[in-house]
Amino acid sequence: MINHISIRNFAIIENTEIDFEDGLNIITGETGSGKSIVIEAISLALGSRADSAFVRFGADKAVVQLAGELNGEEIVITREVSSAGKNLCRLNGQIVTLSELLVTCRKLADIHGQYDNQSLLNSDNHINLVDRFHSDEIDPIKEVFLQRYEEYTSVKSRLTALLATEAENLRKKDFYRFEIDEIAAADLKPGEDEELEEKISLLQNSEKIYSAVEGTYELLNNSDNGLISALGTAMSSLQSISGYSKELNSISEDFSDLFYRLDDIAGNLRDIKDKVTFSPYELDDAISRLNTIDGLKRKYGPSIDDILAYMNRISEELFNIDNFDSLKIKLSAETEDAREKLKEQAEILTKARKRSAAELEKSIEKELKDLNFDSAQLSIDFKELPTMGPNGNDLIEIMISTNRGEPLKPLAKIASGGEISRIMLAIKNITGTYDSIPTMIFDEIDAGISGITASIVGRKLKEIAEHHQIICITHLPQIAACGQSHYRIYKEVNNEKTYTRVDKLKDSEAVDEIARLLGGENITDTTRKSAIELLNKAKG
Repeated sequence: MINHISIRNFAIIENTEIDFEDGLNIITGETGSGKSIVIEAISLALGSRADSAFVRFGADKAVVQLAGELNGEEIVITREVSSAGKNLCRLNGQIVTLSELLVTCRKLADIHGQYDNQSLLNSDNHINLVDRFHSDEIDPIKEVFLQRYEEYTSVKSRLTALLATEAENLRKKDFYRFEIDEIAAADLKPGEDEELEEKISLLQNSEKIYSAVEGTYELLNNSDNGLISALGTAMSSLQSISGYSKELNSISEDFSDLFYRLDDIAGNLRDIKDKVTFSPYELDDAISRLNTIDGLKRKYGPSIDDILAYMNRISEELFNIDNFDSLKIKLSAETEDAREKLKEQAEILTKARKRSAAELEKSIEKELKDLNFDSAQLSIDFKELPTMGPNGNDLIEIMISTNRGEPLKPLAKIASGGEISRIMLAIKNITGTYDSIPTMIFDEIDAGISGITASIVGRKLKEIAEHHQIICITHLPQIAACGQSHYRIYKEVNNEKTYTRVDKLKDSEAVDEIARLLGGENITDTTRKSAIELLNKAKG
């Protein structure tokens, strides 16, 4: 429930605080006094969109704080709106996003105003009333249905995509086969292009390579005065004295390592020298092979791996084209099987909805009779959608007749403003029970009603307030008299500025306020007696 709200610099409200109570909280005031502004402030705290127009003229920002209780835990919600349009949300002191705030606010309070009337008149929303009325049974069925629907749409989209390619496949078939044959004929090997580039480089520079390798090898291994022969002699001399000290032994070992390493290098140079040949035919073959690979790269990908990957992909596509008929039959069978399963689950969902709708009809009719719709008849009409959607196969609409002898018609075509307010109140009483929302806020619930009907609506609000906290703005004395806590909103003008004030009324003050609603500003003994009579009747 909502315990307290603090409003600062919001519209024409400079600084107002209201402590709400359990039960039915009534807010009254003259037209233009700011009653709806208080609801707008509460709505802002509960997650509605912020607007810099909310900021009081001359102020930097508007601040609305709401303290309440949800599931036994205290919560504090703060909304700040700057004149520059910046918006800040806090939940229990922590900055949160608007969507995060809404998760909590939707569990705390439900605001009913003119928009809800429009929502009720929109038949697209009637299916939600039916589903929520028996959500414990319907939600698991809907979950299975949605799974079936996703399976069906997935396989159907695959079949549709396959059928869409049927004409193009005939053109692609020969082209893909040519490309696959061309790549396969090349017999590509990963890394082959790099090896060819190195081979071509060697062949093109073979004479220069041979000259350098042979000259180096001769310097190292000349039989008369080669470097390796001289180093071998030096190594033998060092080995002969290596036993005399650790230092000489270390030098001898390092020298031996140098000798054997250089001997290995000489051997490698000899092998290279023996292999270096120049064959114009071999060079031409290597260049031709590399040109073939480069040509394939220009057509199919920047590397051999890319070319091979492309061949694998189009080979798979060619396989699908060659096996189009069998794949079509397979996907068609899967689609039909998924459709049958979906249809079966849709029928289960429709039956559950019809059971829920039958009970909901009775519940709403009972509530309507309590709200002075003695001759009202209500039916929840089911039609089959032309195309099944993710919410099932049902088109659901509330049909109503508010006068005896009149046929049932869609709610949007039959209900007047006063009637739709009472119908919404009836539905709110039902949905509020299973939504478990602690606070219900009504703005303009009394639109289009008066007299006996107003008294009936007041008693219904008081009845609902036995299980919910109700905050209700009204201009009707019959409804105001039913309140357990009464607040008056009024304007004051000081120093050419307008301020909105909110006072919680004592019993005697509530009598005067109801008398004012009955007879205007001039309160007489007669209007005061009438107010007391209304209050006593409401208490009884």
